[in-house]
Amino acid sequence: MMLRRGFILFLPRLVGLLVVACCLVSIVYMLACTPKGDNQQLALPRVHSPTAKEGYEAILQEQEEQHRNYIISLKKQIAQLKAELQARSEQLKKMQNQYPDPVDIRLDHSKPEKAQSNLLAFLRSQIDKAEVHSGVKLSTEYAVVPFESFTLQKVYQLETGLTRHPEEKPVRKDKRDELTEVIELAVGNLNNPEGLSNAKHRIYTASDFVEGIYRTEKDKGTLYELTFKGDTKHQFKKIVLFRPFGPVMKVKNENVNMADTLINVIVPLAKRASKFRQFMQNFRWVSI
Repeated sequence: MMLRRGFILFLPRLVGLLVVACCLVSIVYMLACTPKGDNQQLALPRVHSPTAKEGYEAILQEQEEQHRNYIISLKKQIAQLKAELQARSEQLKKMQNQYPDPVDIRLDHSKPEKAQSNLLAFLRSQIDKAEVHSGVKLSTEYAVVPFESFTLQKVYQLETGLTRHPEEKPVRKDKRDELTEVIELAVGNLNNPEGLSNAKHRIYTASDFVEGIYRTEKDKGTLYELTFKGDTKHQFKKIVLFRPFGPVMKVKNENVNMADTLINVIVPLAKRASKFRQFMQNFRWVSI
């Protein structure tokens, strides 16, 4: 019993001594296995050493060689494309010489008057193909190209459907320049009517422009119908222009008298009595 009690009392001390011995052994092992600082510094390459400079120069030379090879390949591709373009141009010239244009609109620089007449004939043919003088039979209503209305400040689009606010300011510069050019051409045609060069007539300006509509047929061109103020309250000037993917051409210039014109306004009425009442109030205030 005494020996057992002595062993039990000595056991914690023995465990503590074993733990301390293990810690000392681990510390000695770490100190023995850790490399020296001088050797570690000697193992790392120095930036200013000759070996590092040679390595960096080799890397730079390799990258420069890669860029040089890439530039050479690009120059070869450009030369090949130029050769192909030259060959295609020669083929196109041969085909034009073998098969003349059916509408005969090739430009002959030796005869500029004939070339101009041929070009005008082609543009007139584009006008005849478009829905300018007569309508075209369509398969469905989805094939109809809608008109878009515009004034001096805004454009009313129908491409995205009828929304609560379909008006759009012509923010895009190309659209604004296009409509401005058309209005200026229309004003010029109104101020220089054919057959009345010596007679006195009214001078029109852009402020006389009331509104216009236009639409673009993708395979023919753009049609413009512009309305200007006339000499009296109920008279207006209507001018029709067409751009057949070329210069704008005048199609029609006529006087329109709206004094005896009947206008039908169709609005929904079923289950919308309050909306109809509001419409009549606006119509009385704006029109009547």
